[in-house]
Amino acid sequence: MKVLFTGGGTAGHINPALAAAGYLRQKEPDAQILYVGNKGGMEERLVAKAGYPIKTVHISGFQRKLTPKNLLRNAQTVVRMFTATAEAKKILKEFRPDVCVGTGGYVSGPVIREAAKLGIPCVIHESNAYPGVTTKALAHRVKTVMLAVPDARKYFAGSVSCTVTGNPVRGEVLAAEREASRKALGLDDRPVVLSFGGSLGASALNKAAAYMLAQSAKTGEYQHIHGYGQHDEKFLEEVRELGLDPQKSPQIRLLEYIDNMPQCLAAADLVIGRAGAMTLTEIEAKGKASILIPSPNVAENHQYHNAMALVRRGAAEIIEEKDLSGEALWKKVQKILNDPARLASLGENAGKMEILDANERIYQVIKSAAKG
Repeated sequence: MKVLFTGGGTAGHINPALAAAGYLRQKEPDAQILYVGNKGGMEERLVAKAGYPIKTVHISGFQRKLTPKNLLRNAQTVVRMFTATAEAKKILKEFRPDVCVGTGGYVSGPVIREAAKLGIPCVIHESNAYPGVTTKALAHRVKTVMLAVPDARKYFAGSVSCTVTGNPVRGEVLAAEREASRKALGLDDRPVVLSFGGSLGASALNKAAAYMLAQSAKTGEYQHIHGYGQHDEKFLEEVRELGLDPQKSPQIRLLEYIDNMPQCLAAADLVIGRAGAMTLTEIEAKGKASILIPSPNVAENHQYHNAMALVRRGAAEIIEEKDLSGEALWKKVQKILNDPARLASLGENAGKMEILDANERIYQVIKSAAKG
């Protein structure tokens, strides 16, 4: 079987494709896999690191705020739409895939559209509760839209074929065990709070977390692991201004990047973070209570919809960024951790949402589409 994957722009579009490709290779070692990404996108690095061949097209998105600079960018985007289409067509004719799999991002558009025109079976995967523009635009051209959560179904016409597959989960996340992880991290029996804003950080979340950490240091009731990200150089300074000396508070660990996330997640009792699709998938996979702070700076405000899919099921609590403060976050953390029944309920309900055989479901959809 020859399978072409396409998706890019963010890790949330790339990682599901790589997870599906990895599972496909396990099931069918002889399968030929090609990835098509955006020239200069992070997929060039991530796909190469994963060991898959990649070809690129050059595409960009439209800027919604109409400034003179953005008008020029939009004109360039129109030109790139035509050139990317030609580039995609050339790649498709050379590789001749049995099936094309799109996982979102601008690059999926021209590749999936051209594949459909050429009569190549196509499927797409939507990792968010609120489908992206590219997914909605392509939905009527593909055999099946694979959904991470059932809530996304209502945004598609009844004529669109949809199936709930879930988001794929990394094997190392599933394998990490709570007690072994806590022991390896040198944690004791006190509750563990894991907080992070992503690899690049999140200034609003960091500012609230700084206050929470400073207050927690005074009581010593909880243990904390906080990832502040590589683009928030002022965070450590803010923490010290609030009276927290990390050297004197060993129960509080401040990391620029959490490179052992599966272990930290397994050890945690409460997770605080953004509401990206893959973050929520891993929270669900480990059955963790969480406080979600959706980023308002994403397309279609999709992180809010992702978070609410959990909140409506009693699987998480939410603080919108407009309501976020250090005091509000600290108060909510205390309220949850001081209520064992609530903490357990949030975790149990999160665990009920996870689809642990997502990789197999996605594989079956791809295999079925390839057969025509």
